[in-house]
Amino acid sequence: MASDRDRDERGRPRNLRPRDALGRPMDRGTAGAIEEEELPDDPDELLRIGVEHFNAGRYFQAHEAWETAWHASPGAERDFWQGITQVAVGFTHHGRGNATGAVTLLRRGAAKIEPYGERFHGFPAADVAAAARRAADRIERDGVETDVDPPELRLDS
Repeated sequence: MASDRDRDERGRPRNLRPRDALGRPMDRGTAGAIEEEELPDDPDELLRIGVEHFNAGRYFQAHEAWETAWHASPGAERDFWQGITQVAVGFTHHGRGNATGAVTLLRRGAAKIEPYGERFHGFPAADVAAAARRAADRIERDGVETDVDPPELRLDS
């Protein structure tokens, strides 16, 4: 059965509708849409791109980069990539005002990356897991309007 979805040159599906900075679909032709980013195949570069987006508060875009690596990752690394993707989605849900989604994804992501130790691929896995849990606890206690303190990510060279 042939797909009607628009695909890039690698066969990956594209989002046909533009999205706002929090990843919400917008009507075609709406001003203010984020640019769809052409992402590389290299996991190290995807990690770097995701960190850059995350540190700039563009959690939806970080999720897009890390999700690309997650789907292509070897089995031993899948939980790491899925976990950091889920943390980014958790912060996206916080920005959208979705407390339940934020708490769920922040905790789920923290649990996935915690087994990878202090640092994995130069990424501060333990710090991100701890920050995600603190953010989830704060949102659960004080509501989605509360400020959370996402960590500033630094990759080892």
